[in-house]
Amino acid sequence: MHAADDDAISTPEAIWDLTHNINVKGVWFGCKHAVLALRRHGKTRGSIINTASVVALVGSATPQLAYTASKGAVLALTRELAIVHAREGFRFNSLCPAPLNTPLLQDWLGDDQAKRQRREVHFPMGRFGEAVEQAQAVLFLASDESSFVNGSDFVVDGGMTKAYVTPESAASAPPPTNNALKESLE
Repeated sequence: MHAADDDAISTPEAIWDLTHNINVKGVWFGCKHAVLALRRHGKTRGSIINTASVVALVGSATPQLAYTASKGAVLALTRELAIVHAREGFRFNSLCPAPLNTPLLQDWLGDDQAKRQRREVHFPMGRFGEAVEQAQAVLFLASDESSFVNGSDFVVDGGMTKAYVTPESAASAPPPTNNALKESLE
């Protein structure tokens, strides 16, 4: 998401175009060439997983219009491709992650506890997701165990999009280990 991405009035057209070129056109090119490669190699099954976001499903009080609209477009594109290519055995699904505990997010939040709390309060599990949790969802979607999952908006958000009010108690379980933060994987 670009820092200049804002509301309908303040988002520059150049930022709108840049965001859509990356998030929508890039996904379209990836899907196009995945289908071409699957056909070229005579494949009768394939699983294409596009990354969308929970912002395509819920609004955000912090304006990010170009990003939100682009992720909504990824959902629509993925659903259409899922139907068009289903009889070829090619499945298309969208992964909709919530904000993840990454160095980028931590740098952005910094030491601003109010900014952090404003976001964490929406997670029933009391924490941001970890990249490894998204990776596990991708492994499922790519596997034969998900052979009848097609055109899905696969939400991995710790219940965020389903919560009206979240629990007041502290999170009871620690998050899984984030291997990206380790110096080595030994």
